[in-house]
Amino acid sequence: MAFFNTKELNLCSRLAQREQRGKNMGFLLPILLALLASVLGGLYFLGAFRQRRPGEPPLDRGPIPWLGHVLEFRRDTAMFLERMKRKHGDIFTIQLGGLYFTFLMDPLSFGTVVKEARAKLDFTKFAQQLVQKVFGYNSMENDHKFLQMSSNKHLMGDGLVVMTQAMMSNLQNLMLHSVGTKHDRNTIWNEDGLFNYSYNIVFRAGYLALFGNETPKSPGSLEKAKEVDRDESQELFREFRKYDQLFPNLAYGVLPPGEKREAERLKRLFWNMLSVQKMKTKDNISGWVREQQQLREEHGMEDFMQNRYMFLLLWASQGNTGPAAFWLLLYLMKHPEAMKAVQGEVEEVLKETDQEVKHGGPLIDLTRDMLLKTPILDSAVEETLRLIAAPVLTRAVLQDMSLRMSDGNEYRIREGDRVALFPYTAVHIDPEVHPDPLTFKYDRFLTPEGGKKTDFYKGGKKLKYYNMPWGAGITMCPGRFFATNELKQFVFLMLTYFDFELKNPEEKIPDIDIKRWGFGSMQPTKDIQFRYRLRF
Repeated sequence: MAFFNTKELNLCSRLAQREQRGKNMGFLLPILLALLASVLGGLYFLGAFRQRRPGEPPLDRGPIPWLGHVLEFRRDTAMFLERMKRKHGDIFTIQLGGLYFTFLMDPLSFGTVVKEARAKLDFTKFAQQLVQKVFGYNSMENDHKFLQMSSNKHLMGDGLVVMTQAMMSNLQNLMLHSVGTKHDRNTIWNEDGLFNYSYNIVFRAGYLALFGNETPKSPGSLEKAKEVDRDESQELFREFRKYDQLFPNLAYGVLPPGEKREAERLKRLFWNMLSVQKMKTKDNISGWVREQQQLREEHGMEDFMQNRYMFLLLWASQGNTGPAAFWLLLYLMKHPEAMKAVQGEVEEVLKETDQEVKHGGPLIDLTRDMLLKTPILDSAVEETLRLIAAPVLTRAVLQDMSLRMSDGNEYRIREGDRVALFPYTAVHIDPEVHPDPLTFKYDRFLTPEGGKKTDFYKGGKKLKYYNMPWGAGITMCPGRFFATNELKQFVFLMLTYFDFELKNPEEKIPDIDIKRWGFGSMQPTKDIQFRYRLRF
């Protein structure tokens, strides 16, 4: 029998351990290399190592792999894009959350995007992903085409005549039912936040005009049915505002867990409140909503998905008009010359139709034809939207293509990227296009003769796209005529029925909430208090 001393045993043990480590390393090395290759491949697939190719726009991947510039973009979109323009010029490609967006900042070149065939640039894919994330709705084929056709039929032309009457009736129900008159000494003035009041009234009236009224059969009388409308629409608005405040972070997919649960609760609530079964019990449902529902039913869409679409229609039709009404009314109140001009126009239209507002007299009948005779108010609306509408217009690139700029330069764009426009900084507040661009000028869109002004220039060239609150091309908002009518009706009725004023006339116009860049009408960082009373 052989005996080993302690030193020999320790040496053998160390040799054995070294051999085992070598075997382990030999086993782990291929795994580590495969993992590294997988990570690098994934980063390459996501564009982390993307390089600018000849003929492409300037490329700016950003400071963080994959995320790119998304944090700065979300923090202040307008300021970020202006910085990129100063650095790169009128066209550049940036990385945002793993996707590459090419922004065009030259309004003279917008036509190359707006007019491009859908086989190359299409918004449908991007829109479908957004509505699924935000509203839980799975789009069906030709969704936008059906919406466009229905909107052309019911929200413009003869259809808009019907919608104007429905909107007027519901506005008057909400605005006049509990307001004291000059004859009521104890209730002369009503006080509210101007943003809350404007958003509340326009949203609720629009909802009732589109989605229908309570039938008088249920509560027993027309007056009781109107009361139900007021109560139900008030509850809907209260919950909608909660969802509205979550919307930007929900769209970006960055809600914290608690707010995410609240968003899901609110979605279920709206799916129930706007369900097709409840809708079928209503009177005066608009042809626009009814046709959208019937079309999806005919295509075999289940009720639960139709309910989700109804929520999408509500947000699309009412999510921006109320905030715009606030800004329009506030700008008029802060600019007496503008208020005087619009007030005079409203009074002239009433005079032409032999209508007079007086205590105990009939309510005015505000028709579509009357609203076609308000060029000053039209200009004030367009000027308001120029200042506060800030959508990001996005298209998906479906195949490799070229974009030709107004200066003749041509740039290659890759399949799978996005092309985007941000008209707010590119044209709305460009001082060359709109002198003194941050100042509200109610007559900016009026000719000296009082007609609609359409001649705006940049670099000595006439612009086709000088104001783009509704988008452009085939993706232009299909409900823009109805939305414009809502704004005009609200202001028309306010000027006709009420005296109103800011509680503090010296209070500054609040800043816009920059967290909402890219989502339509901007909202204020705070409300501003006002008071109002009936004029008769």
